[in-house]
Amino acid sequence: MLDPVSRVRRFNRAVTSAVGALDTSFLGRGRPLGAARVLNAIGHGRADVGEIRDYLGLDSGLMSRLLRSLEDEELIETTAHGEDARRRIARLTAAGKREFNAYEAISNRQAKDFLAHHTQREALLAAMDLIASALGRDGTALDEMDPRSDEARYCLGEYYAELARRFEKGFDVKLSRDPEAKDMVRPRGSFIVAMSDGLPIGCVGLKGSSSGFAEIKRLWVAPGARGLGLGRRLMDAAERAARELGIAVLRLDTNSALPEAGQLYRRTGWTEIPRFNDDPYPDLFFEKHL
Repeated sequence: MLDPVSRVRRFNRAVTSAVGALDTSFLGRGRPLGAARVLNAIGHGRADVGEIRDYLGLDSGLMSRLLRSLEDEELIETTAHGEDARRRIARLTAAGKREFNAYEAISNRQAKDFLAHHTQREALLAAMDLIASALGRDGTALDEMDPRSDEARYCLGEYYAELARRFEKGFDVKLSRDPEAKDMVRPRGSFIVAMSDGLPIGCVGLKGSSSGFAEIKRLWVAPGARGLGLGRRLMDAAERAARELGIAVLRLDTNSALPEAGQLYRRTGWTEIPRFNDDPYPDLFFEKHL
């Protein structure tokens, strides 16, 4: 068996070389990777200098030098925050926007070329998702969203597709007791999406009702993000939202074809109860008092 540490280090060297991390001119645009990443973060809507520094994992000194180099090139401008003079806000200049767009075009073309030269495209993407989720674990944010948003709809679509694959007789959402969007937005409920560097990788819904309890619905975690504790984080976030809304009792249902779900619920204080709805798909029912 090959040494696991050697395999990880081989991977690290390959990625470093492929992305040009050591090049003094990243993607041939005349500046190193660090400055290019700061420019990219600003171009994608991050403005607060402190937040950009935390997002990129940079110390204050290096962040200051990178910002100064971009200001010297007249690609960005920084100003004091309107409400807090201790904070700085960075914005792209017209030249900076052009440079950001150039980086985006080159990076997209590079990614497409990379995928085009591999015969197992989906397997390669799955491996990348797995690694990106593991490396970006601490940066995964849980954001409350409208269940009709693009990010939420993507997660729900992936959730339904997985149920169709795993249930012996398939899954048709039209036959299930699919919650209405209005029941999963405040003040009745909540819908939470896990976001990893701009991409949705998990979700959970809190469905309010007038029955004396609310329901946890549609818990899903992307395959590449499993095993990192994200399911529990989503459940904890849904429970916090329930407490904020004054909900004291939660219920949920699941299917024994999803054993990992049942294990999660039992480990986190849920109690199995008799059937409480007429949905044809679940065969396990749980309750939790907050």
